[in-house]
Amino acid sequence: MSELLAEWKDFNVAIVGATAALGGLVIVAASVNIGDIVKSRSLTARLGSGIVMLVAALCVSAVALMPSVDEAWYGWLVLAIAVGAVVFQIGISRAIASDRDPRSRATAAKALVGFLPAVAYLAAGVLAVAGVPGALYAAAAGAILAIVAALVVSWVALVEVLR
Repeated sequence: MSELLAEWKDFNVAIVGATAALGGLVIVAASVNIGDIVKSRSLTARLGSGIVMLVAALCVSAVALMPSVDEAWYGWLVLAIAVGAVVFQIGISRAIASDRDPRSRATAAKALVGFLPAVAYLAAGVLAVAGVPGALYAAAAGAILAIVAALVVSWVALVEVLR
């Protein structure tokens, strides 16, 4: 682990623990009404978006904790994680957009919120590969955005299933 990544160790340990716990809680909360959730393509996609965001945050922070990784490798790995998250979010956005349920409002906003952490991770990856120390701040912003967005998206989806 490089000296720069070592400075972020406590932050990354906290993010790994928080995102793992939150991801599990979202899955457990969704399982209570899973029968109703799977009837709505939009709800299923939005819960999936929340989980993808949390898993991306977990992976980005876990990669930073790897003992032999330097900033350049960290950047490439973060770029791979971010591209994977973007691919998932594209599929999720298509599912949300194709849902014809009249209760599904603000479709664009619901679809786009999942891209926010991925964009921060793309920036972090590019900055880390380029050797810019601020890359870790972009990754931290991505993690915080992922947690906030995942919780909001998941909460709204879990409430909407009961309407």
